[in-house]
Amino acid sequence: MKIAVYPGTFDPITNGHIDVLERACRIFDKVIVTVAKNASKSPLLSTQERFDLVTEAVAHLSNAEVDTFEGLIVEYAKSQGASALVRGLRAVSDFEYEFQMGLMNRKLENDLITVFLMPNEKYTYLNSSIVRELARLHSDYKDFVPENVHAYLQKRFSNE
Repeated sequence: MKIAVYPGTFDPITNGHIDVLERACRIFDKVIVTVAKNASKSPLLSTQERFDLVTEAVAHLSNAEVDTFEGLIVEYAKSQGASALVRGLRAVSDFEYEFQMGLMNRKLENDLITVFLMPNEKYTYLNSSIVRELARLHSDYKDFVPENVHAYLQKRFSNE
């Protein structure tokens, strides 16, 4: 069984993330979407909120599952029997950072490969920061996130 890990903060998960995940699910037998607990970041949503939103958003994918992790992704991937990490690349600006991370991960765990997948071009400008800002400003972001995420953020920012 070919297992991949798709790590991210997913604060919140966007349609671009879902697009990359759907592509990965066509390549691998199982893809574990791992919601990062990262002490160096200050996410809008708690780890549990992100886990719940991602779980609901990916329920249509029979070979995707959701988990959380903290620490080195290569250690988590190894513990899950994964042979690959999946990373999305939207634009050239993502490449340098992702390339460095991929090389470092390969140095730490030589048998773990990094697979870069591009989302559909309609998502190349999209990221979670933009969605959070649009939600805070009560602007239209419905086309950028799964329905459950849109409903959750609408409720969350309704009193602001």
